[in-house]
Amino acid sequence: MNIPANLKYTKDHEWVSIDGDVATVGITDFAQKELGDIVYVEVETLDQTLDKDEVFGTVEAVKTVSDLFLPLSGEIIEFNDALESAPESVNSDPYGAGWMIKVKVSDLAEVDSLLSSDAYKELIGA
Repeated sequence: MNIPANLKYTKDHEWVSIDGDVATVGITDFAQKELGDIVYVEVETLDQTLDKDEVFGTVEAVKTVSDLFLPLSGEIIEFNDALESAPESVNSDPYGAGWMIKVKVSDLAEVDSLLSSDAYKELIGA
């Protein structure tokens, strides 16, 4: 299972990459495998400011629909439009082409509450 050491993680299986005050967010390799074939990613919160742990969208797979939880408070400034025509990118490349949103983080101290790759591995029993 792919769990890059340079990323941060949530207990809800989102990954976070921080660049200054902008966070890129997607779901982990573990999450996409658990969901199965992803057929749709919906994010209706573009340009909205949300608190940490609020639902920012949903991911629909063949067998289920799951909420996506914002790992850090901030404004959702970008949605990966490529997912509209190729949602399967989340399955094939969850840490690359399958990223979902970019967030302008309002409180960088919240990054400290995210899991390291080792802590995430422990959470999922990897």
